[in-house]
Amino acid sequence: MRCLAKRAFSLSGKVPLCCEFLYLRISMIAQSNYADTVNHLLRPSKPTGLQAIDLFAGCGGLSLGFEAAGIATTGYEMVEAAAATYTRNLQGICHFRKLERGGHYSTSADIVIGGPPCQPFSVRGKQQGIEDARDGFPIFIEAVASLQPRLFLFENVPNLLRSHCDYLELILSALGKLGYSTAVRCLNAVDYGVPQNRERVVVVGHRRGFRYPSPLPKRYTVAEAIGDTMGRCDAHSRFLTPEQDAYIARYERASQCINPRDLYPDRPARTITCRNLAGATSDMQRVRLPDGRRRRITVREAARLQSFPDWFEFQGNETQQFTMIGNAVPPLLAYHLALAARRALARENLGVEGGREWNGLEEHLF
Repeated sequence: MRCLAKRAFSLSGKVPLCCEFLYLRISMIAQSNYADTVNHLLRPSKPTGLQAIDLFAGCGGLSLGFEAAGIATTGYEMVEAAAATYTRNLQGICHFRKLERGGHYSTSADIVIGGPPCQPFSVRGKQQGIEDARDGFPIFIEAVASLQPRLFLFENVPNLLRSHCDYLELILSALGKLGYSTAVRCLNAVDYGVPQNRERVVVVGHRRGFRYPSPLPKRYTVAEAIGDTMGRCDAHSRFLTPEQDAYIARYERASQCINPRDLYPDRPARTITCRNLAGATSDMQRVRLPDGRRRRITVREAARLQSFPDWFEFQGNETQQFTMIGNAVPPLLAYHLALAARRALARENLGVEGGREWNGLEEHLF
């Protein structure tokens, strides 16, 4: 039955609502329990004695994955609601303060991790790069120079490899002068258990080699992540207005959109961003109900599509929560990166080279 329902989605043109919800119901029966798996896997693990400092930590998506791998964390974040969310849910605390050059940190670190603000490099922004006051890379580089961790890791948008590759070369050069070899790769979170296509550049600095985690054999779908909620609505549901429906229809005609930008149960979600969660835009994340109405997804649905566990509690108002989720590193991707970092440091302890890793910008993987 599942195969028959799925075949209905492979036909060209619009997907009949009856087929869409047939597939959804079958998926709910046949699915491995994605939510339960994430809820269990992302609990803090037995401490390894390793300590990580997370800069521009947001609500703690990156740190959550590292704590699940047994690496203690301390966060630093400039948005109060995000810092409060981190401290409420993680074992480590998050310092709410302005991050600036010349800053001091409360502890030493084996690993420095972070996600310097992506807006200076995102295709959705003005792409001012190094000229943007929000550029956090000088702060990150100074922290690495000060703390001298055994390994560092940061993530950013793929456009850093495209329109801003010259700036990336400057970043890598500065970090190389501190004694690190650097590995650069574009990873898609969908390959690491996250039910969402989300490409991000992940840069790792190491001294004795680093191997990126191998992709997992299974890709999770929207139905497996939120199939128990996406067909529902309640008094708090936010439906698209007729004006929004008309605006989206005009946008889809003008852009020659073949498939409307709804969430489809049989495939991973498209990239979750703060813009398409919190903003009433043409590409907002939305689901279609059996009666044909469309509603915006909820905070909890967005969190699951980013691989946050259900026990993770977001602070602040709804817009702040959507912004945190859209800006976060998916915790499941972070978990696999953390395991790779542990393996690299274990090889370093044994004096074993981590294998020949690619250095430079010649091998961009998209």
